Amino acid sequence: MPRISPVTAPEPDSPIAALLAQIKARSGKVIKAYATMAQSPVALEGYLAFSAALQKGRLTARQREILALLISQSNECQYCLSVHSTTARMAGLTPGQIRQARTASSDDPLENAIATFALKAMQQRGQVSDADMAAAREAGVDDGLMIEIIANIALMTMTNYANRLADPVIDFPVVQVQL
Repeated sequence: MPRISPVTAPEPDSPIAALLAQIKARSGKVIKAYATMAQSPVALEGYLAFSAALQKGRLTARQREILALLISQSNECQYCLSVHSTTARMAGLTPGQIRQARTASSDDPLENAIATFALKAMQQRGQVSDADMAAAREAGVDDGLMIEIIANIALMTMTNYANRLADPVIDFPVVQVQL
């Protein structure tokens, strides 16, 4: 049972009804995470805007999914691991690559550098060492990508924390946090 209930029947002319209708029109349904975040319309609106902005960035959908899996694993968010295991497959990751992403590794050198940098940034709360920054740069992660990775960490941490707090019913195939 969720600790915070999802919004199921907003007032028809309310801002939240419009946001939920927009989500449903774009993706065909409103997942529990969005319906729960709708308890705070400003939080949902901010999340959607930040997410849309990051989709225009240099990281590919595949790279963003790798980050989402890594960050969700780090934050032990079962809901987000379940969602992003599904969306990662849609972005072209195999089950083995999904497992690798959860442990900050990839056979692709750039994806591996992105995941490694993200893990270091999370572990060190942004205080990434000069040596780790140099290693990331050498592997193709320039300063702009570093900032974009940090932005993706912020976005996923928001959803991880919100979903850990609310404990919504998982509406995707369930993935266990334990590897």
